[in-house]
Amino acid sequence: MATASAPVPHTGIAGLIRGLQRRPAVGKLLLLAVVAAVLVPIVHARWASGAWPDALTVDLSGPLGSASEWIIDNRDSHPLFLYFFGHISNAVTLSVRAVYLALLAVGWAGVTAAAGLIAWRVAGVRLALTTAVAFLVCGLLGMWVPTMQTLALMVVAVVASVVLGALLGLAAGLSDRMYRALRPVLDTMQVLPAFAYLLPVVLVFGIGVPAAVLATVVYAAPPMARLTALGLRGADEGVMEAVDSLGATARQRLLTARLPLARKELLLGLNQTIMMALSMAVIASVIGAGGLGDRVYQALASVDVGAALAAGIPIVLLAVVLDRTTGAAGERIGASEPDQGALPGGRGWTAAAAVTVVVALAGRFADRLEWPDAWTVAIAEPVNNAVGWMTDHLYTGVPLVGGTADWAGHFTTWVLDPVRDGLQWLPWWSVLLIVAALAWLIGTWRTALTAVLAMAAIGVLGVWKPSLDTLSQVLAAVAVTLVLGVATGIAAARSARVDRMLRPVLDVFQTMPQFVYLIPVVALFGVGRAPAVAAAVVYALPAVVRITAQGLRQVDPGALESARSLGATSGQQLRQVQLPLARSALLLAVNQGVVLVLAVVIIGGLVGGGALGYDVVFGLAQGDLATGLVAGAAIVCLGLMLDRVTQPTERHAKKGA
Repeated sequence: MATASAPVPHTGIAGLIRGLQRRPAVGKLLLLAVVAAVLVPIVHARWASGAWPDALTVDLSGPLGSASEWIIDNRDSHPLFLYFFGHISNAVTLSVRAVYLALLAVGWAGVTAAAGLIAWRVAGVRLALTTAVAFLVCGLLGMWVPTMQTLALMVVAVVASVVLGALLGLAAGLSDRMYRALRPVLDTMQVLPAFAYLLPVVLVFGIGVPAAVLATVVYAAPPMARLTALGLRGADEGVMEAVDSLGATARQRLLTARLPLARKELLLGLNQTIMMALSMAVIASVIGAGGLGDRVYQALASVDVGAALAAGIPIVLLAVVLDRTTGAAGERIGASEPDQGALPGGRGWTAAAAVTVVVALAGRFADRLEWPDAWTVAIAEPVNNAVGWMTDHLYTGVPLVGGTADWAGHFTTWVLDPVRDGLQWLPWWSVLLIVAALAWLIGTWRTALTAVLAMAAIGVLGVWKPSLDTLSQVLAAVAVTLVLGVATGIAAARSARVDRMLRPVLDVFQTMPQFVYLIPVVALFGVGRAPAVAAAVVYALPAVVRITAQGLRQVDPGALESARSLGATSGQQLRQVQLPLARSALLLAVNQGVVLVLAVVIIGGLVGGGALGYDVVFGLAQGDLATGLVAGAAIVCLGLMLDRVTQPTERHAKKGA
């Protein structure tokens, strides 16, 4: 009788190969070690100095300078400018002016009533009261006219962004080829810092409202395009098959099935477009947008924290109100019951319109269209006094802990300088090998190739050294942001009280214009790279906190209950259950932290951050297209590399690898 023999373990090379197949990370490490052992001596013998070789750089200053000169010489005479760009400029100017004059004609009472009633129709009484109070605060701060200027510009910019984004998203949602073609374009539009494309827009349209609106459209349209494409491509297959079985044409399928099924994504795209457009309000003021952004920018130039806060608060209020209103509209889609306090059907909108007209006419007959000067509250002086006290008592000389200036100096000496010097000391080819290794270990060879090509493009553009300086600031800021953000997110996820306390703070931090952060940071930390990093941390922290908290809350309750039944402590549940199961959310938090930090570190070039941020700002200020665009392209490459290094794990895992 035959007997079953025990399986003989694999030995030799075959056993080693099977073991490596079960542990792909170990296999990748061994292969990387072999490749490094072969390549490092070769490239070291060829490029022993480690500096990026001049032979591998491309000088774009000549072609870009010639293009800039041609645009300036032909802007007033060439048919392309006279009959195409000129008509676009005139249409934008007339649209913004028409909206602004309409807002002034309605008056402060009419605008406040209209905003409150729209919020009431969408979300009920509570949001209506919040909206009305927000507009009244804008008037109390003496910022009613600048608020209307910003609102008029934002209305035109958001409408144009939504139309352009919806058309691009429609094309990408219905065509796989168009989706693949548009994806890198949208990535570039979203990662490229606003300062970098302000310069070409100004060259074509000049300083003024048209350039500001079009720069805002370029920045705010990608979220609408992405979410429109997502909604159309994610339509329920069962519904689409039912529509096809009824013999519907392609147009009917789009209008009666795909678009209605994608309403939530479309409203989310509108929400994100509004938030992105408002975040551009201050940056656009650099090229003549006016309004609240111009007040903030002027306050930055004079380091007037009080004036900046007085102009920044209305921007925050507008952002919060519009965010809540569009968010509530998205949540109502598909709801079985209307919100409490809102009239059903068209009667509610008719009543709202009637009340708005009555209030606006009452204000006109009473000659109260403009906000009364007697109803304003000046906060600039008290805020400046408070900042002055903080500067006098916290900037330096604090016993035991030292002042904020000391902290900034220590952070620069102990963190920023060593990281920057270490990156710049590494040979260029070793940096590429490290990037390739990190990207390949957590992704695929395509991910590694993309990351390496993005990093190599920086050297080809001739900005290797300043790019590594910027990278050192980004890495330091991301590390601080993740430590603070993940810890705060854990506290918010595990305590409803902490979450309620943090929500308004995070709302303010996330909607405050980027420029506003620079003013108190400079007052407390001085000028240099440390203030730029501090501003980036404050700006990126809310997103990391929100994503971390949301990811931990969505962990399967059954897994937590099982851990508790086995006697796991609260800390063990966090370390062994919640954090591992929320890994995808934590990776997304890292990715968003990198993107947001990169955006503000560049603006930090205005306060001594140097590196690529300074080059972008210098190019805009001097009209130097080559310097500004090359630095902006390098920033895009940095963002692409960091995205591939921090985010491919999730995409790779989804493929089942």
